[in-house]
Amino acid sequence: MKAALWAEGMKLAGSTVGRVGSVAVVVGVSVLSGSMLLAAHSDDAQLLAKLGPVASGDWTGFLLGAAQITGAGGMGGFAVVLAWMFGREFGDGTITGLFALPVRRSTISLAKLLVYAAWAVAMSAALGLSLLFVGLIAGLGPLTTADAESLVRQFALGVMSAAIAIPVAWAATLSRSVLGGVSVAIALVVVAQVSVLAGIGGWMPLAAPALWAVSGGTAVSPLQLVLVVPFAAAAVIATAITWARLQLDR
Repeated sequence: MKAALWAEGMKLAGSTVGRVGSVAVVVGVSVLSGSMLLAAHSDDAQLLAKLGPVASGDWTGFLLGAAQITGAGGMGGFAVVLAWMFGREFGDGTITGLFALPVRRSTISLAKLLVYAAWAVAMSAALGLSLLFVGLIAGLGPLTTADAESLVRQFALGVMSAAIAIPVAWAATLSRSVLGGVSVAIALVVVAQVSVLAGIGGWMPLAAPALWAVSGGTAVSPLQLVLVVPFAAAAVIATAITWARLQLDR
């Protein structure tokens, strides 16, 4: 497992997709959140009306905007990197070499997921620090206890967004392509949006984390939020089993 973890970590660290994905998650969300903060100081009444609570122009509005952006696009950003980690082996033809290694393919898949998890946690923490920096530079002042809790929820939202994207690894394996994984990622985002519109978002693991963060933890119960764990675990198990049963002629 150690060798597999090292190899997968080096692949991600040295990849363009990994670097671009990291920038998209951390810098992208920070820039968009900062842009909303600037818009909140506009004199345009129509623009302020569209921003809603974000228009307050303080830490509360700034972090609410960041949560909305992360909830809408965070899973997509994580999913693209995950689709590449699994789909590239088939697209680049390196899957053949993996069959020759003295390591079980299920172990390789778990190593990929562990590296992905470590990267996702690091990016979620980096995003939280980046948002804190942007807020301080913008002159929002010191954090209140409620604002600090919102920042913690932002970190948790990033981690959970990465967790609910794990089915993309299974899809990329089944389709044997990066595009297959990305296609499923888009489908997951659509399902999450539809579930929210249908009023069942709290019970849908794909939508619950974003609703929880945006509502300040009031719109989703702990029971509903914890459903993210079995959802992600099932995807991990399915991916590992699929990798264990891989055949080169299929």
